[in-house]
Amino acid sequence: MKLDRRSLLAGSTAAILAPLPFAGPARADAKRQALVDSSLEAARKILAGKDYPDAAKVMKDSRGVLIVPELVQGGLIFGLAGGRGTLLVRGTRDWSPPAFYAMGSGSVGFQIGAKVSEVLFIIRTEKGLQAVIDKKFKFGAEAGVTLAVVGIGVEGATTGAGGADIVAFASSQGLFAGMSVEGSYIDPDNDWNALYYGAGATSRDIVLDRKFNNPGTEPIRQFLAKY
Repeated sequence: MKLDRRSLLAGSTAAILAPLPFAGPARADAKRQALVDSSLEAARKILAGKDYPDAAKVMKDSRGVLIVPELVQGGLIFGLAGGRGTLLVRGTRDWSPPAFYAMGSGSVGFQIGAKVSEVLFIIRTEKGLQAVIDKKFKFGAEAGVTLAVVGIGVEGATTGAGGADIVAFASSQGLFAGMSVEGSYIDPDNDWNALYYGAGATSRDIVLDRKFNNPGTEPIRQFLAKY
């Protein structure tokens, strides 16, 4: 039987060009990696900066931290706020990789222009952590979970926070002025989790069960290891 050289060439080319089996997310996921990197910068600013004298104290023995590098609040009469963040949980030996979250709120009140704030939510209790892990969490609506908000340059946060389950350090003193804390929410973004870590990745899988990792998370985990 005579072989057709053109058929052989076409078959060989197709084999070379055929896509390789997908083995997980690409190492360079620019959009989500940018959020991880900006979360690291916000954590450095708040935990190691002089404007937040008590943040490191509150961080001690915390169960986890949710970092929102850019929370945008704007509008004139009707205010809207939103942003994305990362949740990391303290383990027995190290910090978990970050899981992705969305934060948002709607409010009615007098507001002028737009404001961008960095917010570090330090989760101090197991009750606070379980409340945010894998469901939408609304501030003020979750029974028994308390929040304290600390503005820039405010000392005595450890005392002022009292027994709060979650303490938020904000880069502007009036972060929640003009928007109601009650009704603000944080919500796991498992679409982003899957894009960064691989199919099926959920917040619980990432931060508690440690089933997924990405080499791009190492810098933020190493930084938090100091606390």
